Amino acid sequence: MPASRLHRVAVLVLEGAKPLDVGIPAQVFTTRASMPYEVRVCGAEPGLVTGGDGLSYSVAHGLDALAWADIVFVPGYRHPDSEDPPTAVVDALIAAHTRGARLAAISTGAFALAATGLLNGRRATTHWHYTRALMARYPHIQVDENVLFVDEGSVLTSAGAASGIDLCLHILRGDLGVAASNHAARRLVAAPYRSGGQAQYVPRSVPEPLGERFGATREWALHRLGEPLTLDILARQAGVSPRTFSRRFVEETGYTPMQWVMRARVDLARELLERSERSVEQIAADVGLGTGANLRLHFQRILGTTPIEYRHTFTRGA
Repeated sequence: MPASRLHRVAVLVLEGAKPLDVGIPAQVFTTRASMPYEVRVCGAEPGLVTGGDGLSYSVAHGLDALAWADIVFVPGYRHPDSEDPPTAVVDALIAAHTRGARLAAISTGAFALAATGLLNGRRATTHWHYTRALMARYPHIQVDENVLFVDEGSVLTSAGAASGIDLCLHILRGDLGVAASNHAARRLVAAPYRSGGQAQYVPRSVPEPLGERFGATREWALHRLGEPLTLDILARQAGVSPRTFSRRFVEETGYTPMQWVMRARVDLARELLERSERSVEQIAADVGLGTGANLRLHFQRILGTTPIEYRHTFTRGA
């Protein structure tokens, strides 16, 4: 989308709302000169909303904010597996979606979206502690327990609270491009893109060194994308055998090492297309893809568009 378009964001605070879940979209999309978003925090009606973890919220807007918004965030809330949102809230969410708004759930906010029926037949996720409850209560939803977020276009869901940051940065990437998303990540002191899943946070009977075991190696690779990066080189940097590195890397990120490198190179190419006037051939060389034809091939496969179309989308109206 052109950077000049103003995006209207509503954060819907339900009874028992979790503080981090509310704060993440409110902070990521808060109105500032560098961010074309306007945020309204709302509830079932204006006034005081009792939250979770000892906090309450004074909201200035009621459900009218959902009729105004382009994006509606539903933070997680208390007892989602046993208490449905008020009928008026469900109806307002459906109405917002019908007129074209995107609905985005953070953590157990997925239960509120599930109550609308809009997740039926679609993939979705929620906090790992509640995935089985979501499956049982809404069997028509394809619940994925092992991802940080799911983007189904007009409805998006994320795992635990911190995954709300990943979801918000993902939305920023789609709206404004990689450069804006990376800028927001730096402001939040957050990783601009985590490719891992929430399986690493689920308790296991035998502890395994998952999560950030190869985080330093990934950071090292990100600064050398223009150089040759093979499985052997990455494994040597990590100090393990190629076989062990490959197996553990997939467990940690959901991608093979070479798939991850390719996506990182395409992501860097996106940023260069947005922020520079370098040719496609020059950018292909800069990110380690060699030729423009190779960059176009992987751009189309991963993003479903061409480098030129992508550049046009994110420079038009800027």
